[in-house]
Amino acid sequence: MKLRDKINSDLTAAMKAKDADRLSVLRMMKAAVKNKEIDKIGELDDAEVMQTLVSLIKQRKDSIEQFTKGGRPELAAKEASEIKIIEEYLPAAVSDDEIAEAVAAAIAETGAASIKDMGKVMKACTAKFAGRPLDGAKLSGLVKAKLG
Repeated sequence: MKLRDKINSDLTAAMKAKDADRLSVLRMMKAAVKNKEIDKIGELDDAEVMQTLVSLIKQRKDSIEQFTKGGRPELAAKEASEIKIIEEYLPAAVSDDEIAEAVAAAIAETGAASIKDMGKVMKACTAKFAGRPLDGAKLSGLVKAKLG
C-alpha cells in the first residue's frame, strides 16, 4: 500500500472513530501531499511523500521552539503531539551512532582530507540514508568536526 493511500485510509478510520486530534493532523498531512502533487503536476512516490512529511516535522519543531520562547507551553505540547502522529508514517530516524559510522565510512571512501571535501562526504552520507529521516544539522556538525 502506498503511503498516501495509507494516510487516506487512516483519515477515514479517524473520522469513524471521531478522533479529532488525529483527524486534524491527517487532514493536514493529506493537504501537504496534495499541494506537492499540484506543484509537481503528478502523483508523488513514497520517497517524495516521506520528504513532505519530514518537512512538516521540521516546521513543527520550529514552531515548538518559537512557542517555548514565547511562553506558550500548551501550543508547544500540541505541536509535539502532532509530530508523534506524523512520525508514525515514517521509518525510524537515523541514530547518532549510525551517522557517526556513515561519516567515518564516507571520509574513508571519498579520501576527504580537509573541510573543502565536506560536500563529497555530506553527499555520500545523505545518499546512504535516502528514504529515512536524517538530521542534517547533526550530520553537518559531525562532518565539520571530523574534517576540521
